[in-house]
Amino acid sequence: MRPISKGWKFLGAAGLLVIAQGCATVPYHYGSRPGGAGALPLRPGEPQIERGKPNALIDGVGWVVGIPSKVILWNIRMDNHSIGTNTEMTLQAYLGRNSLTNVKVRLNQYAPGGEWSRLFRNKTVGWGWRYTLGILSCAFYTILPQRIFGGDNYNAYTDTISLYSDVPAVALHEAGHAKDFEGRTWKGTYAFTYMLPFVALYHEAQATGDAVGYLRDQPDGEAERRAYHVLYPAYGTYIGGSASEWVAPYTWVYYAGVIPGHIAGRWKGSTVEERRAGEGRGEQLP
Repeated sequence: MRPISKGWKFLGAAGLLVIAQGCATVPYHYGSRPGGAGALPLRPGEPQIERGKPNALIDGVGWVVGIPSKVILWNIRMDNHSIGTNTEMTLQAYLGRNSLTNVKVRLNQYAPGGEWSRLFRNKTVGWGWRYTLGILSCAFYTILPQRIFGGDNYNAYTDTISLYSDVPAVALHEAGHAKDFEGRTWKGTYAFTYMLPFVALYHEAQATGDAVGYLRDQPDGEAERRAYHVLYPAYGTYIGGSASEWVAPYTWVYYAGVIPGHIAGRWKGSTVEERRAGEGRGEQLP
């Protein structure tokens, strides 16, 4: 019973963290922090954003495999392997406004050859990290194709955003990781720290905060509202994951971490219209 008690205490504190983080970067800063290592340049003529060719069988299997993420985040577009133009245009605008012109984006694409090439060419990450954890990341990408298994992500070792969900906020979140890493000098070390106990919560908060802050700075309040509904419970999965891994090794602890995220996300989303109206009148609202 003792580990469960600790798990509940952690989840309670973590739930408050989700709410308290308010998460938005305000005022929003466009562009990465100065002094970072930059990004891996694209090759001449190489498009920044590439799409995988539609495949009804593979994408259908991927949709089914992605059912758990759809249920956990209450969003049918999670891991749906069919990314619409709105998500692509939202991401493209974000990358342009933040001067992230060299970050590679793969929309529902399986490209192991391209990823291995980017790994070996990415001198912004130290060779020691590239030839250890970087090789492992590309090996998993090759052996367990995310085109089937899903899982939107940013790979710091190849400087690549891979998307399988038609959710603009999720795309911005992954781009937020890319922005965070571009401003880091010791990228490999920073990527390694993600594996340490609870440090992933910091990385994810950085990306979520940037995505929400960006949307707060845009005129579309509905996009901001929807972002809270998915990004806060998504952050809750990292809280639950850390708790189940390091505090109480129970599956229910992982899923319980999502609940405060959903509550906080719905509450935060419900305040968007009022806050924006207040800001229009010159009021300072959280």
